Amino acid sequence: MSAAVRATLLQEAEKLPVEEHLELVEALWDSIGADADLERLPMPEWHREELARRLADFDADPEAGSSWEEVRGRLERLD
Repeated sequence: MSAAVRATLLQEAEKLPVEEHLELVEALWDSIGADADLERLPMPEWHREELARRLADFDADPEAGSSWEEVRGRLERLD
């Protein structure tokens, strides 16, 4: 994609209301996960280390955190 096309897309996106702007970001993010070979995406070493740390914490005490359903429920009640 050329810089001019990218700039035009960004200008148009910035005109959207915040809610629609966020929906666009979410759609773009979801499309990366759907279309990309996630194993091939670049990841800094510190991300790998943090993921390993979090997995070790989970393995040590799986009940310490909240499920996605619990977190989502709390977030939805904030609206």
